[in-house]
Amino acid sequence: MPRVSEEHLERRRQQILDAAQLCFARRGFHETSMQDVFTESQMSAGAVYRYFASKNEIIGALVNRAMGPLRERLAEIIRSETPPPPAEVIRLLTTEIVKRSGPEGPLRLAPQAWALALVSTEAAVPVCAAIASMRELWFEYADRLRETGWLPPGTDSDAIAKTIIGLVPGFILQHLLLGDVEPDDFARGLEVMLPGPPHHPR
Repeated sequence: MPRVSEEHLERRRQQILDAAQLCFARRGFHETSMQDVFTESQMSAGAVYRYFASKNEIIGALVNRAMGPLRERLAEIIRSETPPPPAEVIRLLTTEIVKRSGPEGPLRLAPQAWALALVSTEAAVPVCAAIASMRELWFEYADRLRETGWLPPGTDSDAIAKTIIGLVPGFILQHLLLGDVEPDDFARGLEVMLPGPPHHPR
């Protein structure tokens, strides 16, 4: 018999993740059963378990799938020839978040994943890894701002990274729960709080 291609296996894996994402977005992690995922994906229990051993493993894969494009977008922004000021970085990043947090969007699951990571060691692994990788990019960005003179010499890049990453969950929660915050709101707020050096071009 011919061997199943890697492309076919990956398509099946993505089919399961797509189904699980829809289920989780509609009903939440705790109210969604594996049977719901079987039904939505139109795959048997045996077929699904071939790819994922548990619901938490599916959640971990969804965390990685959701955060990957966001990390790539942030890396693209901060590694431009001249790094933009914090207000512009946050505006661009939160614009990407809005695009990916619609009714069935992947980032809509983020708050559920954070909560689950507090009580599940298995779920905490990918969630903590995703947060840490984003923080590393913010650290890199703070270093670049210091090198270009936007931040003063001796600035603690680690402290800057740990602080500025906190804006992202705050935006996600307000956007999803209150619905009255937009990327430009955060950008204007940061422009007031972090105006930058007088010589820095706007």
